[in-house]
Amino acid sequence: MNYQFRFAPYRRPFKTPLQTHHGLWTVREGIILSLRDEMGQITQGEIAPLPWFGTETLEEAIAFCAAFGGNITDGQIAAIPDALPACQFGFETAQLNLASTENLAPLHPIKFCQLIRRSPTLFQDLQTLLQQGFRTFKLKIALDTPATEIALCQQILETLPADGRLRLDANGGLTLEQAKQWLNWGEAQAKLEFIEQPLAPKSFSDLLQLNVEFQTQIALDESVSQIASLKHCYGQGWRGVFVIKLAIAGFPSRLQDVCQTKKLDFVLSTVFETAVGQRALLNFSQDFVQSRRALGMGGTQWFTD
Repeated sequence: MNYQFRFAPYRRPFKTPLQTHHGLWTVREGIILSLRDEMGQITQGEIAPLPWFGTETLEEAIAFCAAFGGNITDGQIAAIPDALPACQFGFETAQLNLASTENLAPLHPIKFCQLIRRSPTLFQDLQTLLQQGFRTFKLKIALDTPATEIALCQQILETLPADGRLRLDANGGLTLEQAKQWLNWGEAQAKLEFIEQPLAPKSFSDLLQLNVEFQTQIALDESVSQIASLKHCYGQGWRGVFVIKLAIAGFPSRLQDVCQTKKLDFVLSTVFETAVGQRALLNFSQDFVQSRRALGMGGTQWFTD
């Protein structure tokens, strides 16, 4: 199949900048592309790079798109190198028509995890989300001392109803001793779902050992950001939770095969895509692979549009 294609970069400022251990994120940049096939059907895809998670840069993605001069084939899409995982996702999303709304079933808020802001209105915001039906929440940690953050998390857990769950994301920002402190605290927290990437990816052997030592669930994120690293960690013995950011993992079809054949315990998560990328994520989660865990897609309140 031959396609005509167009692409347009976009910039979406965060309503409130997102503070993580990687730094302050103020603007989400990416590319919307559209493919027109030989029958005139037009489909969309999104390229949403995240360089600090090991993807190509936006400039590299733009250069890749521009190199084809407005025409691309199935074979050229299949040959997109693994060094361009966000491009792999964007083009195959359009190729498979994953960004279509045609087959999307509405999902209850209980199926989604909401990332909550660390702000003076945190508990007010939390009550609003609970009233809307959400039950799973995520908070960034490793931004202050463990004692201060554990006290805040204890308050959040006490606010949640019995069926509420909290995910904590350190973005690899804890020391080994701090990670042990958090995991030890987590042993007594029934509403704590998991602690995400407590140590940096380079400390994988320590992450494996912590997963054995503690009952508190650990999830890998930065360590498994692309299909190759996911398969590597699985091959090295990781059987904890995998957080899979679909838009930066690579080809969705290859990811489907890995998830199904290895029977992973995983969470599908956003990288703050636009509606195009989010539709693809929803379609993938409903039609290709399903997880028992809430989708990490609660990011809409972070943007004004």
